[in-house]
Amino acid sequence: MARMSAAEIRRFFEHLQSIDPEPVTELHYNNDFELLAAVMLSAQSTDVGVNKATAKLYPVANTPQAILDLGEERLKTYIGTLGLYNSKAKHLMATCRMLVELHHGEVPNTRKALEALPGVGRKTANVVLNVLFGEATMAVDTHIFRVGNRTGLAPGKTPLDVEKGLLKAIPAEFMQHAHHWLILHGRYTCTARKPHCHQCAVAAECHWPEKPSAII
Repeated sequence: MARMSAAEIRRFFEHLQSIDPEPVTELHYNNDFELLAAVMLSAQSTDVGVNKATAKLYPVANTPQAILDLGEERLKTYIGTLGLYNSKAKHLMATCRMLVELHHGEVPNTRKALEALPGVGRKTANVVLNVLFGEATMAVDTHIFRVGNRTGLAPGKTPLDVEKGLLKAIPAEFMQHAHHWLILHGRYTCTARKPHCHQCAVAAECHWPEKPSAII
């Protein structure tokens, strides 16, 4: 797979920026904790599924203390439609306990503190740091991993490889929103099985060998 040139990468993000200048997460939230919890619940689940679950949970409990008061078994009744809900409930309860005991119920703003929370890995921490605290991080999910490899934007064998490649390749002025542009592009255009190449705004910059010849 040939990598995109610097000029192609710049055009790639200029096109995505022109389509959606201010992209936002599709997870629904009204406070910092709601976002953290939603991202934790989103592992191996769709944003749509998470939003349906939290639409019922958050009116009842949307702070760390409220989740602790709810209890693990009752929490499961709200998130039982999500994959891995048992482990997610356990991790969320443990995280809420740490937030209350160590952070006065607030979501911490450092990677070290976030990744110390049960169930919070690098990807979740990157989302929180980007969305809540404006840091230029790159949370590589399945969509970004696919786009980074398929297009030649930042090929890599692991999510961390792709993350490092993207952070190195993307011009600084695009980094704040690059995470969301790439997720949305992978979710709706550069899809896994049948990418919509003929509708793709960045097809000219893409190096995918299987790209339809009519748009090469």
